[in-house]
Amino acid sequence: MPLTDRSPGPAPTTVRGQAKAQRRQDLLAASATLFAERGFAGVSIDDIGAAAGVSGPAVYRHFTSKQAVLGAVLLEVSSDLLERGRAVAEHAPAPDRRLRDLVSFQVEFALHRPAVIVVQDREMPHLTAEDRRTVRVLQRGYVTLWVEALRELAPARDVADLTLRAQAVFGLINSTPHSLRAAHRLHAPQEAQHLDAARTALEEMSWAALRAAFEPDPTSTGGTP
Repeated sequence: MPLTDRSPGPAPTTVRGQAKAQRRQDLLAASATLFAERGFAGVSIDDIGAAAGVSGPAVYRHFTSKQAVLGAVLLEVSSDLLERGRAVAEHAPAPDRRLRDLVSFQVEFALHRPAVIVVQDREMPHLTAEDRRTVRVLQRGYVTLWVEALRELAPARDVADLTLRAQAVFGLINSTPHSLRAAHRLHAPQEAQHLDAARTALEEMSWAALRAAFEPDPTSTGGTP
């Protein structure tokens, strides 16, 4: 697949190149919103162009097909999550701090990019087989960051158990933007207030769920009173 389909490539240095790169990002952002709202099958190339302020044929300057647009949306977000997640992990050497920072990072992503989460959950079957494999590899790499931090805190637990716990927390975090969207609150004037409340609740609940893997419940049998 051509470079323009799969990734933006090196950062452009000319004004024209920067404008083209910005247009590409505008198309991807518009596409994510449309795919989330209408589903992949309910969106046309003309719809994508109109949402980004260009004609439908102009979209083909950046992508060869609607499927290529979807692939770029999910490949770029998966790559970005992994790259930025690694940076978060590297800046927090203590495993408990690392895990907390990863939770905060995922919460911010979920609250500010809910459309991408909807697309990721629902539209994977519409990717090409190659793109689907690549997205899965990137996603597994991201999960591994969480599992590695958990293993340092709970070395007696097996990887499968810790992976399940990490994925359960992803489900908790990623489901909240769906609720906010359903309530039509993400774009309301009071957005910041609702996002702050959601951020605090999600971080507290996520940390409590993860902590159960390495801090025994004092109320359970054999626990410390």
